[in-house]
Amino acid sequence: MSILEVKNLSHGFGDRAIFENVSFRLLKGEHIGLVGANGEGKSTFMSIVTGALQPDEGKVEWSKYVSVGYLDQHAILEKGMTVRDVLRTAFDELFKTEARINDIYMSMAEEGADIDALMEEVGELQDRLESRDFYVLDAKIDEVARALGVMEFGMDSDVTELSGGQRTKVLLAKLLLEKPDILLLDEPTNHLDAEHIAWLKRYLQEYENAFVLISHDIPFLNDVINIVYHVESLDLVRYVGDYDNFQSVYAMKKAQLEAAYERQQKEIADLQDFVNRNKARVATRNMAMSRQKKLDKMEIIELQAEKPKPSFEFKESRTPGRFIFQTTDLVIGYDRPLTKAPLNLTLERNQKVAIVGANGIGKTTLLKSLLGEIKALDGEVERGDFLEIGYFEQETAGSRQTPLEAVWDAFPALNQAEVRAALARCGLTSKHIESQIQVLSGGEQAKVRFCLLMNRENNVLVLDEPTNHLDVDAKDELKRSLQAYKGTILMVCHEPEFYEGWTEVWDFNQMI
Repeated sequence: MSILEVKNLSHGFGDRAIFENVSFRLLKGEHIGLVGANGEGKSTFMSIVTGALQPDEGKVEWSKYVSVGYLDQHAILEKGMTVRDVLRTAFDELFKTEARINDIYMSMAEEGADIDALMEEVGELQDRLESRDFYVLDAKIDEVARALGVMEFGMDSDVTELSGGQRTKVLLAKLLLEKPDILLLDEPTNHLDAEHIAWLKRYLQEYENAFVLISHDIPFLNDVINIVYHVESLDLVRYVGDYDNFQSVYAMKKAQLEAAYERQQKEIADLQDFVNRNKARVATRNMAMSRQKKLDKMEIIELQAEKPKPSFEFKESRTPGRFIFQTTDLVIGYDRPLTKAPLNLTLERNQKVAIVGANGIGKTTLLKSLLGEIKALDGEVERGDFLEIGYFEQETAGSRQTPLEAVWDAFPALNQAEVRAALARCGLTSKHIESQIQVLSGGEQAKVRFCLLMNRENNVLVLDEPTNHLDVDAKDELKRSLQAYKGTILMVCHEPEFYEGWTEVWDFNQMI
């Protein structure tokens, strides 16, 4: 049975089309992976089916009485609410049911009350509470909070004081506790470390209800999905199986289409050649006209234009001194220390170090403290000589500027053609380059920031979760370029396969 059906959907932003007459259906219990390159419209599709965006054309039809849960990383959390308060809101309907039971008991005391009918309703409501484990809710909350690492930053913490990664964990935990008929998850692993990703993988594998998942973590996708919808060139195509099966079938279909295209092009050339040679001769004019009619009626096969693939190359400046950063009894934090013991760290020239550990425990704070953007609570950071540091931030605010304007402002000596070429090398099309940054996808925005980073000479790269939001091609190219980079790299990352083979890994869980 179809629980979500999208019919004849078309949508765009300005003159940039995203979807054109596409259809989609979600059946009960299906585990769908929504895949495609950055900027093809995956997050836009999620926004449309949740009602956050109205499509230009088409219908979105949900079955009646279907509960939908959406991981909205921009949800507003109220000041004064604790983590536990937020997680308990997952069971608001059950608390309303409990309140209704209490109201019924009060009404039983009224004159003329139908006690039998009221007791029957109480019994039904009580059964509903018991079937949903209402009387052990706090134990269920603790179980999920512990599994996703929410316990680590305190159930009594004010949610408005949490980091972005911690907020996302809280919202994900709340969503899983709700256990809706359909889960809509947009890159849920971005703020999870390996241990919590493994738990989420097991949870989704055993999830009896349906979900739609956007993720660029291919091993994770392969383990949890059984249907793929591929977003490409304004279209949405359904494949049965996991991501590896989709890739295999997609490659085969592409090869078949290319072979058919080549055959048709040869046939067109032969027919046109015959027409050109024979249309003027009386004896062969009819045959030429017959072939021309065949040409006119022929349904032309068109190949999709190749998507621009990024090419990252980081410019290198002069050689720095031997030591890049040295810390002495460094204590990092804002109002309170984030580490139990002072940090004594050394980063030397040409090292490539990956910092790993649970989200929200201070990895970004460490980077900013080393860079001098945040003042240390105690201790010292000594920076080496001749440092030219390029810093890639995990998230930045959207801008009304276009990528063209942003890069041109940063590098006014370049002409427009050079700016466009620089952005194109990062995998951005003309449409992307001329759109406001705030309407671009997370992956496209990251490519703009990489363009800004690539066009400056650096001898040290400090990268905070650079793989977040990047599609498979961009991630592979970034990995290659960082391996080729001759300078020093300090990077926060939650994907072990990305930093495999680096000179050193700092486990922040052990540092604190």
